[in-house]
Amino acid sequence: MKGTFKLGKVAGIGLFIHWTFSLLIAFIIFINYRTGYNAVQILWSVIFVLCIFVTVVMHEFGHALAAKNYGIQTRDITLLPIGGLARLDKLPEKPLEELVVAFAGPLVNIVLALITSFFITFPENAEALAAQLSTGVNASNFFLNFFIVNIVLAVFNLIPAFPMDGGRVLRALLAFKFRRHVATRIAARIGQFIAIGFILLGFISNPFLIFIGLFVIVSAQMETEHAASKFILKGFKVRDVLMKQYQTIDASAPIKTAIALLLDSQSKIFMITKDNEPVGTLNRDQMIVALSEKGENTVISSAMNKNLIYLDVETLLEDIFELVSANKSNLMLVMENGILVGTLDTENLLEFLLIKGVKSKNVYV
Repeated sequence: MKGTFKLGKVAGIGLFIHWTFSLLIAFIIFINYRTGYNAVQILWSVIFVLCIFVTVVMHEFGHALAAKNYGIQTRDITLLPIGGLARLDKLPEKPLEELVVAFAGPLVNIVLALITSFFITFPENAEALAAQLSTGVNASNFFLNFFIVNIVLAVFNLIPAFPMDGGRVLRALLAFKFRRHVATRIAARIGQFIAIGFILLGFISNPFLIFIGLFVIVSAQMETEHAASKFILKGFKVRDVLMKQYQTIDASAPIKTAIALLLDSQSKIFMITKDNEPVGTLNRDQMIVALSEKGENTVISSAMNKNLIYLDVETLLEDIFELVSANKSNLMLVMENGILVGTLDTENLLEFLLIKGVKSKNVYV
């Protein structure tokens, strides 16, 4: 993700923070200053926010470690002002596995709340609780605030709406009875109905709920389409969709050669070879960057992507759907018994999906 800075690695998972996180800290300081809090109270507020985001990281690591137990790796975790984002290589397909992975995050918050409860003397009634919280975050109510936030995070994340954990928990439970794409569609519709409630409530109270509602509606639709696409691909192999005709360009040729082929054909991504062996790929964006920065006579080898992705011809399409989607600008090489037999790119897979989707009359049965 652009605009992120690496904080380090934990359990082999890269931990990043987005630059906009600094704006949140600045906003917290500004709000506390306008409220009339002194420097010590402002410091407590900043420390509390930082602790909350440590909690968010732990929440995401709960998902990551649960997924790792099923052989699913996590690429990285990024801290954003609105929370954390863990990028898994793929989502678990089996209902029980998805249930465990989805619930692992909120479970971290519940455990943290239970641990924190040992350090709290709970107020006798609601009035006493309101009185303690009205003074802002300080040494005397720090753990109480931390306890409440973790309970809120656990409950909020378990709301049955994508992309929140509760939506995935609901989908996993439904998937014990229905096919995955059907379970996804039902869970998505329930989540979108809840999202409409968020939007209506947002107009009455907090406008931020409108943003959350719209985000849930869009995310749920994307999740539905993703599940439907994987269902359409079920049973098909890379062999069924590979392109046997593809354009190659020598690595020593100038960028202007690739530009000429781009303008004279339908191809947007080219295989780059050296001594008739593939050594990289070159897409339209890479050509434009090389052309603008180095000129039309720069050699292709200095602009190409050298990280080749190989696929076996017998691999199921549903198993590499996420891989292809994550490499939208790359050309993947298809091999059979160690011999190059074709290529595959996102556009070709989407065309295959479109054709099979039109032919299929029972996608949502």
